[in-house]
This record gives sequence, C-alpha cells and structure tokens, in this order.
Amino acid sequence: MFSRLRTDIQCILDRDPAARSTWEVLTCYPGLHAVLMHRLSHWCWVRGMKWLGRFISMFARWLTGIEIHPGATIGTGVFFDHAMGVVVGETAEIGDGCTIYQGVTLGGTSLYKGAKRHPTLGRNVVVSAGAKVLGGFTVGDGAKIGSNAVVIKPVPAGATAVGIPARIILAEDSVASGQAAGQVNFSAYGITEQDDPLTQAMKSLIGTASSQEHQITMLWQAIEKLSREREADCVPGDAHTKEDFQADKLTQMVGK
Repeated sequence: MFSRLRTDIQCILDRDPAARSTWEVLTCYPGLHAVLMHRLSHWCWVRGMKWLGRFISMFARWLTGIEIHPGATIGTGVFFDHAMGVVVGETAEIGDGCTIYQGVTLGGTSLYKGAKRHPTLGRNVVVSAGAKVLGGFTVGDGAKIGSNAVVIKPVPAGATAVGIPARIILAEDSVASGQAAGQVNFSAYGITEQDDPLTQAMKSLIGTASSQEHQITMLWQAIEKLSREREADCVPGDAHTKEDFQADKLTQMVGK
C-alpha cells in the first residue's frame, strides 16, 4: 500500500513542475486524494458493498471536484492534474501512467446495464483539458487526446486525436519505436507541434505549389534562353519567368 502511494506521489513530482515536496503533494493535491478515495470505494464496490462505494465516491466528488465511479478501474501512477470537473464512468479503465486534466469526461453512449459503455485508456495516455472520450473503445498506449476534442472511435497507440469530432494523427515511426522500447514521451496537456492535421495539410499544399511554380519558372527561363539563341520570338508576354509565390508568408499564416 505504501509502495503504491510512493509511486502516486512520485508521478506527480515528475510531471508537475509546480510540485515542490512530498508533503505538499500529499496534502494539497486533490487529484491524489481522489485516487486514494477511489481505491477505497472500488474495494467496497467489488466486494458487494455498492451503496458504501457510491457514498465514498460522492464524498470524494464533494471534496475534490473529481467524480470517479467506484466501478471504474485505475492503474498505478495515474495523475489527475488540476482535474476539477473530471467524470469517469463505471466501466472505464485507466492504464498505468496516464495523465488526465480538468474537465475531462470518460463517458458512455449506451444505456445497456452490464455492457462495456466507457473507454479503456492504455498506458501513458494524456487526455487534455475539456476532452470528451465517449464509448466502449480503446485508446492505445502513449496516445494523446487534444484539448476539447470529442473522441468517438478508437485511437491507435502513439497517435494524437484533435478536433470535433476528433481526427486521428498517426504517430511517426521514430515515436512509435521509442515507445516500443519503453521510453515515455510525455508532453504536458498533450501538446506537440504536429497536433493540427489541417495545418499540416495546408503546409503540404503550400510546399507543393511552391515547388511547381519553381519548376514552371525554370521551364520558361529555359525556353526564353533558347529563343534568344535562335533569334526567335516564341516566348509570350505573360510567360512566368520570375517566381512570386510567397510560400514563407503563407506558411507563417497557417502556423509554423
């Protein structure tokens, strides 16, 4: 029990630069209090003391602002950072090392009792502020859910989900291989420079257009040079012999 508590405290010290000491984490972090009280409520729940489990869960919600159903399963090293307004449903499963920020909902979309209605988070998943993960599917190990995203389908391991409804950005090979080797690639609030697929698509289109203009300009310059050598006038007045496509400016507009 004390070993698990040390793990819970250490994960907060590792992931929150504002945490200054073990005593501060133990006394002033509602995310830790919510996890500890959930373990007690879950212990009661699985042993048939349903009402007592729900009562402890309700008291924890009043004390911390974090609502975790006693039937949910939470691994070790899970950090609820700030976490006011977090809701975790009955059949939700949260893997080891996950980080969940404020306003997150791990909710269900089915009314069938006894069914798997809530999501399963793998190991080291980051769910950013305001995100809603809805349904009985799996979010793979090392995945990141962007702020305010609404996720209604499975997320592969190492991928990032952003937007409403969430769009999936698959992990690069280097990231995937690092996670396979056991390296934790933690980013606060799940933020990386590659989070917006629309921005990445725009950058790709800008790069393609710039490359095509460069090639067309080179062709017209070659034609102009040949026409001068042969003393022929075969270059039209509107020939595109100079590049004026402002790729750098457009790239700055959509974000670097």
